[in-house]
Amino acid sequence: MNALKLPRAIRLDPSDRFVFRRAAEPGEWLVTGSFLFDPTGIAALDAKGRTAFRSGFLGIASFGWSTLAVVSEATEAEREAAIAQLAGHLVAKLGAPDLATARAAAAEEVAFAASLCDHPAQTLIALHRTLEDGEIRERFRTLTPRGEPGGTGFRAFEFMEVEGEDGPQDEVDLLALGKTPVSGKKLASGKKTDAS
Repeated sequence: MNALKLPRAIRLDPSDRFVFRRAAEPGEWLVTGSFLFDPTGIAALDAKGRTAFRSGFLGIASFGWSTLAVVSEATEAEREAAIAQLAGHLVAKLGAPDLATARAAAAEEVAFAASLCDHPAQTLIALHRTLEDGEIRERFRTLTPRGEPGGTGFRAFEFMEVEGEDGPQDEVDLLALGKTPVSGKKLASGKKTDAS
């Protein structure tokens, strides 16, 4: 039997704190959160609301948003706690008629979130939401980490130190680039030619 996996919030840079009204905390369990959007109200969303609509996963604990989710192993107790917490929000914040109804809806949302995690642990998931023909559509992409086992393996930038000057040197002549037509033939006169 496969281990239970759920998506958790991960923050590779501080941008979530700026692009969303409220950012999910790293490590909290996530659901897609599409149930928070009314297709008829998408056009009226402000910039942060549109960003949440377009690319946000909903944090179960904070009701904040995360751009990325990371596939993480979970226990049955953690899954049950996530369902209970989401059900509580559905009653308190969204006016669900009773806890039993909210719990059924929360269980469905968490089950769908778990279905997205049919990937190795530490796989990143990105969400892209659109409004098509009056309906909300969700698309998901995955990114698998490279690097050492046990590490996050994700870096926005990598810097490499080069010692000495014995290696190959890359130089760019910006003036020469401006005189090179699309075909790749260099012009001696600097005049433009028809690149065919």
